[in-house]
Amino acid sequence: MKPDSKIYVAGHRGLAGSAIARRLTAGGYSNIVHRTHAELDLTDQKKVKVFFESEKPEYVILAAGKVGGIYANNTYRAEFIYQNLMMECNVIHASFEHGVQKLLFLGSSCIYPKHAPQPMKEEHLLSGVLEPTNEPYAIAKIAGIKMCASYNRQYGSNFMSVMPTNLYGPGDNYDLENSHVLPALIRKIHEAKTQGAKEVIVWGSGAPKREFLYSDDLADACVFLMEKYNASDVGEFVNIGVGREITIRELAELVADVVGFRGVLVFDGSKPDGSPRKLLDVSRLQALGWQAKTGFREGITKAYSDFLQNVAKVA
Repeated sequence: MKPDSKIYVAGHRGLAGSAIARRLTAGGYSNIVHRTHAELDLTDQKKVKVFFESEKPEYVILAAGKVGGIYANNTYRAEFIYQNLMMECNVIHASFEHGVQKLLFLGSSCIYPKHAPQPMKEEHLLSGVLEPTNEPYAIAKIAGIKMCASYNRQYGSNFMSVMPTNLYGPGDNYDLENSHVLPALIRKIHEAKTQGAKEVIVWGSGAPKREFLYSDDLADACVFLMEKYNASDVGEFVNIGVGREITIRELAELVADVVGFRGVLVFDGSKPDGSPRKLLDVSRLQALGWQAKTGFREGITKAYSDFLQNVAKVA
């Protein structure tokens, strides 16, 4: 990519997309194109086609999608599979039709089977049954991977797919019903602290292990791949993560420490845990020359600072 290349970032207001847009700007790219959902509904094929015809982006980063935690994934199953499938199909096909030089599609680590070997390697895709609570979302993301791979194989396009682990960072969604575990914990524990509560209820047993990647690190990895590699270099897709995991109990304790909450954490085992482990094998990406830089406590501290400035302050 050149500094003046026209780059379309789909989903620029989301956690991943906003980080990618920041990273591109910091890297000297000056011709970044984006649209809000109100301006361009990516589930509308005709509107997407008109956008590509008028803007003619040279590069596309597809970070748009309907995302959420266990509750949202399990409750709004139809919306998760429909909206994500439609966005992927419309943007990827339009990119092919209009000769986009390179596309980067962002998936999710939930594409892997519920009981996949740990850490999860790229070749474990479709080797077992998916986690039931997020199956519709996972199927949509798997379809995006296969769509990119199919267009590459049949038409010689250059559509890369990456699978990030659980993300957190500036601009996260802190809604208690629809957010992921880490931002939900930040909000819940912060509110408990400000209200003087003596305890915080945490969903699940606390035993499952998760991996978390700071959003600016994800953005750096995506731009690194867009600048230095093609789809043929990375295979069908490549994992993006830190290669380390933490239990939900340890996570909650760390968030409580960063927030300054001195009460008791109570784990509600009647609520679903989700997959027992979700650790990515990131050896393929490291072999390409990239690894995460942000430490976990450092990242949570930055995320909490963003929450205080942009969510708690407004509330």
